[in-house]
Amino acid sequence: MLLLVRHGQTAENARGLLLGRADPPLSPRGRRQAAALARLLPPEARVVSSPLRRARETAEAFGRAVEIDERWIELDYGRLDGLPPEDVDESTWARWRADPSYVPAGGESLIVLGKRVRSACDRLAGEAATRDVVVVSHVSPIKAAIAWVLGVGDEVAWRLFVRDASIARVRVDPSGPVLTSFNEVPSVD
Repeated sequence: MLLLVRHGQTAENARGLLLGRADPPLSPRGRRQAAALARLLPPEARVVSSPLRRARETAEAFGRAVEIDERWIELDYGRLDGLPPEDVDESTWARWRADPSYVPAGGESLIVLGKRVRSACDRLAGEAATRDVVVVSHVSPIKAAIAWVLGVGDEVAWRLFVRDASIARVRVDPSGPVLTSFNEVPSVD
């Protein structure tokens, strides 16, 4: 089973900011979410994480060795990183939603993100067919991984919502990946 886990909450997520390559820590709630996730995950799973702090802190809460894989890093929002969504002009949103090859100034396109995430998924699929692999990542890479599972294009990203500290479970069968759950969220104390 491949378990795609979004990191716990950060103060910036709680404020609704676009959070790409910025590297804030988990908030106190995010740390509680990470501990709650740890209780839901298979004890012998391999754990892979994005290099960003919020993902690493979430993965480290599982109490196991954590491998870093750069391909799971969040989308680079370029100059939009850290902005509230309402500060991005509507024409930029319209272009971004209409064209997965659109690159925000200084950033990265959904197509480039999708290629690197599909590469990571393909690399893990064989192992995930025989044992549990947990990947701790971010909104955009998880959306790209779901697109890989469903066999759809990167434009589907705009039609998915990934909650903080959520799990998507992907069973890997001989015929390919199957999404068995999405946006599972543990109860937080």
